[in-house]
Amino acid sequence: MVVSRKTIFIVNPNASIGSTGKEWPCIRDLAEKRLGPIETYFTAGPGDAARLTRHALGAGAELVVCVGGDGTLNEVVNGYMGKDGPIKPDALLGFIPRGTGCDFVKTATIPREPSLALDLIAWGRASPVDLGRIEFRDRYGRPASRYFHNVTSFGLGGEVDDRVNRTSKVFGGFISYIWATLISLLIYHRKRIRLKVDGKFDMCVMCWNIVVANGQYHGGGMWVAPDARLDDGLFQVTIVGDLSLAEVFRNLPKLYNGKLFQVDKVDTLRGRRIEACSDQRVLLDVDGEQPGQLPVVIDMVPGALRLIRPK
Repeated sequence: MVVSRKTIFIVNPNASIGSTGKEWPCIRDLAEKRLGPIETYFTAGPGDAARLTRHALGAGAELVVCVGGDGTLNEVVNGYMGKDGPIKPDALLGFIPRGTGCDFVKTATIPREPSLALDLIAWGRASPVDLGRIEFRDRYGRPASRYFHNVTSFGLGGEVDDRVNRTSKVFGGFISYIWATLISLLIYHRKRIRLKVDGKFDMCVMCWNIVVANGQYHGGGMWVAPDARLDDGLFQVTIVGDLSLAEVFRNLPKLYNGKLFQVDKVDTLRGRRIEACSDQRVLLDVDGEQPGQLPVVIDMVPGALRLIRPK
């Protein structure tokens, strides 16, 4: 049992449509039984999880547990990381999934049930996982950078995120994302994007969406990168190309059943450095958030974090 480590919980009480805050006393009691004394920091708005994580690590935390969704986890991950890598390489990261989508845990195989996730944190071992580092333009056109643990995409994915994040998500992750996807498909226009992968692939592509995947799923369960691994030092790049709207709707189920690459005009690549630009406005999706737009440069950061997850 992990009882000797200084343990900090970063809790987003608004996660899962506010149910996390209501259920936190029960989760806290379970955590104290399994882990011993803990400290809790609550987020109140965007950026808090990154700031609180950085503070916790500076104050000696050896284990930080994120309680929230993929967006909260992304902030915690960014709190772990500095410009030159992890600010405390030996610190461990645990995750109790409580968000609307929580796509990352489908790849990391972390249980969604809090008691099972806590068992994993108490008894499990940490293993290194890769991250992506992304340089892009924020919503105001200013240079920006951040890390991601799961998926970055550009094109339709950014439009969907923008729509989802402006809704209540009251019907849950899957319904929220599928509804936003359907609406966005009807009003979105394919973009021409120049894509480079490791300096070997360099081409302008007309496409609906390009996915740069560390994990396998995004968008509330879309299985966009079945061959992606969290610890192989490579991204899987999925290009959803110049399909007609009818072809997109006809093949929509393949987004969820792992058969996406059976579709003509859907291609896949693997690489460590991805660059993309466009003469058009192309929005980004970074771990379910919409922070900005192209141009973008994405670099693999292998083995960046020690995440507690099943072998």
